[in-house]
Amino acid sequence: MATVQEKLADSLQELQKLQKENNHTIVKSSELSRVHLVRLVDNGFLQEVMRGWYISSRPDSAPGDTTNWYTSFWQFIAEYAQSRFGDEWCLTPEQSLAIQSGNSTVPRQAIIRSPKGSNNIIKLLHNTSLLDIKTSIANPIYKENQFGLNLYSLAEALIESSPDSYKLDSITARTCLSLVPDASNILSIILEKGQSRKAGRLAGAFRNIGNTSIADEIMNTMKSLGYDIREEDPFTDETTITYTRITSPYVARLKLMWNDMREVVLSNFPEIKKGQIDVDTYMKHLDEQYKLDAYHSLSIEGYKVTDDLIEKVRSGSWEPESNTSDMEQKNAMAARGYWQAFQAVKESIVKVIEGGNAGEIVDNDHRTWYRELFSPSVVAGVLKATDLAGYRNQQVYIRGSMHTPLNPDAVRDAMPVLFDLLRNEPEASVRAVLGHFFFVYIHPYMDGNGRIARFLMNTQFISGGYDWTIIPVERRAEYMAALENASVQGDITDFTLFIASLKPISS
Repeated sequence: MATVQEKLADSLQELQKLQKENNHTIVKSSELSRVHLVRLVDNGFLQEVMRGWYISSRPDSAPGDTTNWYTSFWQFIAEYAQSRFGDEWCLTPEQSLAIQSGNSTVPRQAIIRSPKGSNNIIKLLHNTSLLDIKTSIANPIYKENQFGLNLYSLAEALIESSPDSYKLDSITARTCLSLVPDASNILSIILEKGQSRKAGRLAGAFRNIGNTSIADEIMNTMKSLGYDIREEDPFTDETTITYTRITSPYVARLKLMWNDMREVVLSNFPEIKKGQIDVDTYMKHLDEQYKLDAYHSLSIEGYKVTDDLIEKVRSGSWEPESNTSDMEQKNAMAARGYWQAFQAVKESIVKVIEGGNAGEIVDNDHRTWYRELFSPSVVAGVLKATDLAGYRNQQVYIRGSMHTPLNPDAVRDAMPVLFDLLRNEPEASVRAVLGHFFFVYIHPYMDGNGRIARFLMNTQFISGGYDWTIIPVERRAEYMAALENASVQGDITDFTLFIASLKPISS
């Protein structure tokens, strides 16, 4: 007779087969026998979303952990909608624009349009929901690749989005406007439907971002065909960013976010008068800060770090080649890596104090920090040397966050933009606060993003005469909540105030 473990293994094999065949983590009850289904749910390998629908999960997930759901959300929406409505569905114009602008943050409510809809709200996990509206859909439907979502095309979504959406989410609207190559697709739709009022709104929107060519073409074409058209700017503010044709939504989004957020930082961060910093004196001060900094930075990431471990690493007594317990201790590897990275950061800080461009220095040096951070894991055989070769090549998720970091291809678009922004930003406080936030928002590495972001923040602070800043582990929840609010809501205020509350000002 098969043991309990053997029966569970059989059920896991069925789940694995299903996942390989369909290449997804969404499971319908009809796809597994009831015996396998109950066994997998009872052992934590499947989690029920709604009657008949499940997502893959981890048995070690803590009660209330949102990670499994947030990482599966959009794929669930796509597969559920396809199962229920076939191809006759799509997201709203507003949510279509959000996805196409590079923002796949999980919303509190996803909204589906379908002629087969029933105007029902379906409650999902963790206070999220799905509303299906019985109405017309996009024509033609744009099929998105990452999650399999049906969307409005870029042109039709810009036309059909409500006027309020331009005010409520100006970053998404401006990002999508900057992706439009010319007026052809927009004019085709507007002329076919005779939408002169929407044409005037689009002309005003394009003029707002500085694209006078498309604005003029829309106005002149409509007038030449006898339409009574009045240009109307749907935005409530002007943008200071000079319009350029953008091919990556991530490039436009990051620039617009930086532009909006820097004003918040400048309004909420204390100014100081920069004095002369002596390199030798500051390096001595930094060595005195190391023990406290290492403890808090590593503890924030969940490592168990003691004073003895820090001293062992600092004195060079950590010997994974000859000491098995050292080799197997992930906390020791993290501590050793942090020590090595800290030495590399100190070299960068010397360049900053000597007058180098702080953004350019971080651009040139952050890869060295990362390699030093994880080289002990390579020495111990935990990581391969190739794991340290550049930015990540896989999708990554942040535990418990509604924010989904950029996909690997987008990371390669975004990182040069981040360093250009750092290089050209005149205010050290803005570079420090936004540099930290943008780095973890992009999440360019599989691991170590928080530690690198805090190193980045401090190199920028030092360039403006601020002292080294330590984020205490006791305030981790506040720190993470402020980052989440900035990532999901686009509001950097809480994070700015949090960092400012920690800031000892250099005299």
